[in-house]
Amino acid sequence: GKGYYVPVPADRNAAMAVVETFRPVLENPSIAKVAQNLKYDYLIMKWYGVNIQGPMHDSMLAHYLLEPELRHNMDYLSENYLGYSPVSIETLIGKKGKNQLSMRDAPLEKVAEYAVEDTDITLQLHHTFQPMLEKEGLATLYKDVEIPLVPVLAAMEYEGVNLDVPFLQDFSATLGKDIEKTAAAIYEMAGVKFNIDSPKQLGEVLFTKLKIPYQGQKTKTGKLSTGEDVLQRLADENPIASHILEYRELGKLKSTYVDSLPLLINPKTGRVHTNFGQAIAASGRLSSNNPNLQNIPIRTERGQMVRKAFIARDDDHVLMSADYSQIELRIIAALSKDQGMIDAFRQGMDIHSATAAKVFGVELNDVTREMRSKAKAVNFGIAYGQTAFGLSQNLRISRTEAKEIIDNYNEQFPGVARLMEENKEFARKHGYVQTILGRKRYLKDINSANNTVRSAAERVAVNSPIQGSAADLIKVAMLHIHAALQSGGWKSKMTLQVHDELVFDVYRPELEDLRQLVVEKMVGAIPMDVPIEAEVGSGVNWLEAH
Repeated sequence: GKGYYVPVPADRNAAMAVVETFRPVLENPSIAKVAQNLKYDYLIMKWYGVNIQGPMHDSMLAHYLLEPELRHNMDYLSENYLGYSPVSIETLIGKKGKNQLSMRDAPLEKVAEYAVEDTDITLQLHHTFQPMLEKEGLATLYKDVEIPLVPVLAAMEYEGVNLDVPFLQDFSATLGKDIEKTAAAIYEMAGVKFNIDSPKQLGEVLFTKLKIPYQGQKTKTGKLSTGEDVLQRLADENPIASHILEYRELGKLKSTYVDSLPLLINPKTGRVHTNFGQAIAASGRLSSNNPNLQNIPIRTERGQMVRKAFIARDDDHVLMSADYSQIELRIIAALSKDQGMIDAFRQGMDIHSATAAKVFGVELNDVTREMRSKAKAVNFGIAYGQTAFGLSQNLRISRTEAKEIIDNYNEQFPGVARLMEENKEFARKHGYVQTILGRKRYLKDINSANNTVRSAAERVAVNSPIQGSAADLIKVAMLHIHAALQSGGWKSKMTLQVHDELVFDVYRPELEDLRQLVVEKMVGAIPMDVPIEAEVGSGVNWLEAH
């Protein structure tokens, strides 16, 4: 087919003149738009004040639904579905590095050829994937969830979030001192100064000099591992191991988050604009990078302090966090139709205490903290196909006791065990599992003769419908919330999504009304037989709000 390329000048005013020429087409609601990685184009246009309208399509998202485990970049798709190798960007401007040219430095006719080829391939891929989506029963999910989510994520990225840089600088200095103190304690226990960051030197100190008995498997090269799992096992009886774990945690916290976050601030907006990945996690969940919000540590007190750095826009705003409560367990209850679990949620019981009462055969009032802790581990482990061995490691109890707990659990909640087996059986028969909205996860290894490989596929078969349904739920909630904020002319904005949580930068006078709106949309996103709950908090920073 035909393609057109229009060079855009570096000067913003001159560029705006080009943009204005195309604005009537881009904002025309009756003209369809087809892209590869639509959010990128949508966001670029948004920065130029253009609000793309009309039916939208994205060949990358289409392929993500068809083959969630594979790559979705244009070159890969073109070679595999069209049998055509496009001109690579490297042949045009060179490899990444200091010698790479800018697009503006490359010959115009070469850039034009590259650009129009992109448009032609994108349209061909679109026409290739649409019938495939229909055939696989994925067209509705594509049309009603994934595509409408693009403008929502673009709006969140455009909005960005405010950072408290002075707090991060102070926190960095504190962590630096803590790292020095921890290192000094390690040297004293070891009786020698060494490079704690060197696995080789660390292994020699722990297992040769201090003669600590090694507990764990050797690395592929036959060396003794000093990985986290090995150190965790040693930590109870060897204080030096727990100090090393702390040293590593502090170092990662400082370098990966505290020192890196300020570098991500956009100099023009003064805010951090994370990039949400819609076609990365095969489960259907969103991911993010620059910064990776999913990995911000929350288990430790120091890790939680990173959230304190995310602050409201100004004194007229606060941050509000809305978090689904125990959503994966509620989805397990809904999918399994296990009456005991459904009743516990309907009666508003603490699900872990209710589980403990059934598993240990005691009255609800007689459940001890230890019993609840064990039941909680089973509840959260069950969605990941946790074995007696895994539970025994997690709770540091005997394998016999762990097996007894799991057997009791399966007896008391037969629907849950049945759901897990049904998921595996469905996968063996059809080669995939699916979520409540029909999102598919293909499992090519589900019938593998290799036990380890097959077991891994079975764990995915058990977990994907649960985790993927949680992803479906929050995506639908985001669509409904965004639509309400747009139509209602709210000043408040949705800014972040992480795991089962949404974060908003809220104009103070709108706080109570927004709280009600968000809970209503999150709880009612997809009707289920189990009550869905969302917990909401607010504060001047993300830690307070959470």
